[in-house]
Amino acid sequence: MFGQQNLPPGAGGPGPDIANTGEVIASYTEYAGAQRAVDYLSDHEFPVQNSAIVGADLRLVENVLGRLTAGKAAASGAASGAWFGLMIGLFLGIFAVRAHSWLWLVLWGLLWGIAAGALFGWLGYKALGGRRDFVSTSQIVASRYDVVVRPDLAERARNLVGRLDL
Repeated sequence: MFGQQNLPPGAGGPGPDIANTGEVIASYTEYAGAQRAVDYLSDHEFPVQNSAIVGADLRLVENVLGRLTAGKAAASGAASGAWFGLMIGLFLGIFAVRAHSWLWLVLWGLLWGIAAGALFGWLGYKALGGRRDFVSTSQIVASRYDVVVRPDLAERARNLVGRLDL
């Protein structure tokens, strides 16, 4: 996510202790609310490196988008293969002596990429043997997001976030 850094403890980041030993100053049902609270603290010059957003009661949500068939698997593979083949064709085209040769290399790379991608997409579908005949997306969601700060800064943070909710 934009703006996130994974810093080792003691390297300017809060380390893992804030989430476990900090005090909850506010809870939100959506991540955007917790993010807004931390942004508000930052805007008011609160030392946000001493805070954390902790998702609680995590669950995996898988949204089923539709049925997967051999044709759809081949089409998806062909689309991916087209991009790969185009990239290879463009790369080989750099070494072409004439513009006419460059165009043919790009076209052949695209066509071979489509064919190989479709074949591999179809083979991958058949290899599953009907065990997963659907397409889906997955995400991890929390039932609430707590804003947690170091205990010695909790009162100040609570006062600031209280003004945000007004």
